Amino acid sequence: MTDRDWEAELKKIDKQMERVSDEALFPSRQATSPAKKAAVAEVQRTTSTFGVFARLSLAVALGVGILFWPYSARCGLGLAAFLGAVGALIVGGVWSSVWTWRHRAARAHTLSLLLVLWGLLLAAVDVLPRTGYAIPTAAHPAGWACTE
Repeated sequence: MTDRDWEAELKKIDKQMERVSDEALFPSRQATSPAKKAAVAEVQRTTSTFGVFARLSLAVALGVGILFWPYSARCGLGLAAFLGAVGALIVGGVWSSVWTWRHRAARAHTLSLLLVLWGLLLAAVDVLPRTGYAIPTAAHPAGWACTE
C-alpha cells in the first residue's frame, strides 16, 4: 500500500473547504436583468405564431394525406415516390418541431414529434423487409424492383 495517510489528507481538504464561502463554491445564477426580460417578452409578443402553425398544418396534412396514397407503393417507381413522400413527412415534422420548440408551443411540438415518429414508422414498414431485417409479405416484398 502507499505511505500516505489519507485521513490526514482529507482533514486538510476539509479545513480548506471550511475557509471558502458557499458563494465561492457554488456561485448563484445571476438574475436576468429586467431589460433582458422585457426584450425577450417583446420578441415573443411581436412574433406571430401563424407561421409556426402553418408549418405544422402542412406537415399534418401530409401525414394524413399519405394514408390515402393513390398509387401502388409495392415496388419500383411507385415505391420510390412513396418513400420520397415519407421522407418529406419526416422533414416536415422536424421542420415544424424546430419552430414549435422555438415558440414554446408544447402541444404543437408533441404533435410535430408524433409526425416524425409516424414518418419513421411508415418508412420502416417498407424498408425493413427489403433490407432483410423483417419478414417480407405480399404487400411488402423483399425486392426493390418490380419483377412481374
